[in-house]
Amino acid sequence: MASLNVGNLGEYLREQRRNAQLSLRQLADAAGVSNPYLSQIERGLRKPSADILQQLAKALRISAETLYVQAGMLDEREREELETRAVILADPSINERQKQVLLQIYESFRKENALDTESTESTEDTEAAENTGTAGRAAGADARGTGGSGGSRGSRGSSGGSGTTDGSAATPPSN
Repeated sequence: MASLNVGNLGEYLREQRRNAQLSLRQLADAAGVSNPYLSQIERGLRKPSADILQQLAKALRISAETLYVQAGMLDEREREELETRAVILADPSINERQKQVLLQIYESFRKENALDTESTESTEDTEAAENTGTAGRAAGADARGTGGSGGSRGSRGSSGGSGTTDGSAATPPSN
């Protein structure tokens, strides 16, 4: 039999089983699967279903989501979200209503952050495009504004300065 592409699930399961100090037979019995089937999973010859992984996780007292990630059924971010939800739901110090409210808040923050990430990327792209056009327009406006205002200041300065440099034309002669 050829080995299936199940990541390093088999190796991971074997390591977890050994850490729990369980024999293959003990884990198979605790998880409700046959000894040969578990052996094939550990050797990478079988790809277990999500239900079997959940049974194995329960018997090993580890997170089922961790096994799902190892089996390639779940990515790391999804696992973290599911584990967070599981921790909230398992907390005995808060009541069911509080758990639901906390989960709603958690979900709203996740959605807000996802939208912020999307809008930030979109805004950055838009601003980059606008800034390219704005910089060109601003440079043109500066060139026109400087030339125009400099010319008018110069003409005002020269007309205002003629005949008034010593103040004699502006002030009547005194006797």
